[in-house]
Amino acid sequence: MAVDRDKEVIEKINKFKKERNAIILCHNYQPAEVQDCADFLGDSLELSQKAAQTEADVIVFCGVHFMAETASILCPDKIVLLPDINAGCPMANMINAEQLREVKRCHPGAIVVTYVNSTAEVKAESDYCCTSGNALKVIDKLKDSGDIIFVPDKYLGSYVSMKTGKQMILWPGYCPTHIKILPEDIMEQKRISPGAVVMVHPECHSSVSLLADAVLSTGGMLKFPGQSDAEQFVVGTEIGMVYRLQTLYPEKIFIPVSERALCPNMKLITREKILAALQEMSPVVNVPESIREKAYAPVKRMLEIV
Repeated sequence: MAVDRDKEVIEKINKFKKERNAIILCHNYQPAEVQDCADFLGDSLELSQKAAQTEADVIVFCGVHFMAETASILCPDKIVLLPDINAGCPMANMINAEQLREVKRCHPGAIVVTYVNSTAEVKAESDYCCTSGNALKVIDKLKDSGDIIFVPDKYLGSYVSMKTGKQMILWPGYCPTHIKILPEDIMEQKRISPGAVVMVHPECHSSVSLLADAVLSTGGMLKFPGQSDAEQFVVGTEIGMVYRLQTLYPEKIFIPVSERALCPNMKLITREKILAALQEMSPVVNVPESIREKAYAPVKRMLEIV
């Protein structure tokens, strides 16, 4: 019966997608059942690029709220649906626009680089946005431009600062999921699987990044195993990536660094919620035009530096 129900839900999703001229964009951390019905899977940068390019009238964004907002910033003429409106990002909520304005007042003339994991209001107060995939390129481009304020992720900021040699003014935000990955977890996995290559996300604590063989965005993690002769990989990011990697490279072995690295917000979306969103054309994420206009330029700059 469960198989029949799953088949029925998928058929209905496909029917409404066609009727609505909709595309389903899905982040790599989403549940397996959601990944399996996506039209396009990717990280924040790839999904933003896809949203900007799509000819669909409706974007069903299977991710968290800031991602749907970014799609709305780039595509004001499209309807952006977030199947569960409660799918938020704690890191994005660690700074608001007024707090960023206060930091800017304390550092007049500084360039503001904002991680894409942020609200539209914070993006609107920024000069550049970046993802974990292009943060190094963005800062390297700007490192001779005076002071740089980097918000909200202090661990991504610290990693970029170390790699580029550029000292930055960091906001004390962090990802509650990646901070659960501990140095002890890396050491234990290295003991259990001594031949495995350890990949970690730059949102991890600096002490974890220092122990890794490679520090990579989720997009980078998807490419890396195809460029490596290694057969086993320890995956130091949200555990949804393991399913994605195993699907792409069935001949290789992927080991989650810790079962604690689970983002509850990323797991809120289900196939049933996707179907309901398409049926009801709700919940809609729409960035007000006064904010969208200000946020568009830094987001566009992010897409231009790849």
